[in-house]
Amino acid sequence: MSSPTTPRSPAPRRPRRHDPGRRDRLIDAALTVIAERGVAGTTHREIARAADVPLGSMTYHFTSLDEVLTEAFTRHADSVARVFDERLSAAQDRDAAVEAVITLVSDDVLGSQRDLVLTVELYVAAARNPALRAVTQAWMARSRQALERHFDATTARELDALIEGLTLHSALSADPMTPEQIRHAIHRHLR
Repeated sequence: MSSPTTPRSPAPRRPRRHDPGRRDRLIDAALTVIAERGVAGTTHREIARAADVPLGSMTYHFTSLDEVLTEAFTRHADSVARVFDERLSAAQDRDAAVEAVITLVSDDVLGSQRDLVLTVELYVAAARNPALRAVTQAWMARSRQALERHFDATTARELDALIEGLTLHSALSADPMTPEQIRHAIHRHLR
């Protein structure tokens, strides 16, 4: 004889919330996950967890993880490029532009460990992912355009490469350059 089972009531469902900023939050959460775990450790599940949204939100808002990464890295590159642009726009002459570049490297690029990690993660991922390479190409073009306000095109390109090299060196070196050494390197290049 079997005992009668009482029907279970369904688990209460979360009320649907109107969340027009969810896609933006997911992009921000993706940057947080990338900074914490790297691109290799970034998954739909981790991003949804960091954004505190259901996993299904990821596939609702994005077609693939590559799309999320591209959107996230584009946001990161745009924010750094905006600071670059602001600093160089404020420079009244070449000497002020040189100081702006030094401040950009020492304070802005290297001043935030999170931004530094995101930048390196983008560089590494872009080496194999054409969509992310397009993000880095657009970022480099914006940087050079900002530099060309004060330097010729060749110097702007070289200076942009120096900035990227200083960024990678600082991120990877056990003995990164000091702000004084960075200042010296930039001045030496611009003689």
